[in-house]
Amino acid sequence: MENENVIGLSQVSKTYGEGANRITALRNASVEFRRGEFTAVIGKSGSGKSTLLNMISGIDRPTSGEITHGDNLLHDMSENELAIWRGRNIGMVFQFFQLIPTLTVLENLLLPMDFCGIVPSSLRRAKAERLLNRTGVARYADSLPLFLSGGEQQRVAVARSLVNDPAFVIADEPTGNLDTQNARCVTALLRELSAEGKSVVMVTHNQEMADAADRVLSIHDGEIAADTGTVAV
Repeated sequence: MENENVIGLSQVSKTYGEGANRITALRNASVEFRRGEFTAVIGKSGSGKSTLLNMISGIDRPTSGEITHGDNLLHDMSENELAIWRGRNIGMVFQFFQLIPTLTVLENLLLPMDFCGIVPSSLRRAKAERLLNRTGVARYADSLPLFLSGGEQQRVAVARSLVNDPAFVIADEPTGNLDTQNARCVTALLRELSAEGKSVVMVTHNQEMADAADRVLSIHDGEIAADTGTVAV
């Protein structure tokens, strides 16, 4: 169904704390993220960018408003239901890679497949190896992450985000700790994914990386200040 290709936020707000310590991190955000579109999210530190990603991915819940994916109301799901939904639909890439240091590169890819159970066990190793080959780090399959450079670890993280074939890839400052060459490599990988039909949403402070996106969403003080795409919620 068409609406299964979209994650939509309708009048979503998120506040933290109470009384004098109450902070509104996101305010009345209405926006859609569609498959096949590469969206860059920009804004100053503390503007609400990461909060927006947490709403899209179901990591956090809105204080008010609705978040939908097809017939799913994400804000109404239990934690267990959200975890299952996220494992099937969302691939996550983080600024600091978040690879498990005691597992080999290959094992870091096998773990989310084991958790979700979408890929048959007999096919998991071959799929992991294909993704490592695609991202240019297959030679490190049996190495621990500490033996890889930052750029190589981030390419492993991109490969890991794809193991369960998610429709949406959420990347929070994926090039923030990389040199220019590696940043361009990771951004090119994300562009390829959107061209293949995935929705890619990337938070970035880097204007060059933002310029590589199809659409730029600007957030200021928790509000969507500008959107070069269309807001249809």
